[in-house]
Amino acid sequence: MAHSLVPIPEPQEILRTWLPFKQAIGVTSVRTEEDHARARVVLEALLDAIGDDENHPLADWLHYLADQMRMYEEQNLPIPRAEPREVLRFLMDQQALKQSDLTDCAPQGRISDILNGNRPISKAVAKRLAHRFHVHADLFL
Repeated sequence: MAHSLVPIPEPQEILRTWLPFKQAIGVTSVRTEEDHARARVVLEALLDAIGDDENHPLADWLHYLADQMRMYEEQNLPIPRAEPREVLRFLMDQQALKQSDLTDCAPQGRISDILNGNRPISKAVAKRLAHRFHVHADLFL
């Protein structure tokens, strides 16, 4: 098997760069609640600095840290399944929205029926709500 054209660094070379990086960042893996809290602060700072620039030199690190956080959260912070109308109510509360603010998704009367448990959320409305709140449509079905 042929070796790639990219030189493979020696472990001592990796260590010389890794230790200062690890000290500067403060978290390189997320295994504890403290790691998670620190990673959240670092991730927010990276998001502020990088924004949507996928070509930013730190974009790979941002994705790596986000993956570390996601894995920790999946194992340690499971999100309980909620009724679709409860999810909608939560998202509305988080954004201080009234039923009349969601007319781009469904008529106010239909939103009221959904929130009162008198009507399920249709697939079409679920897609519009998902787009509106930037979440997956499955949360509403």
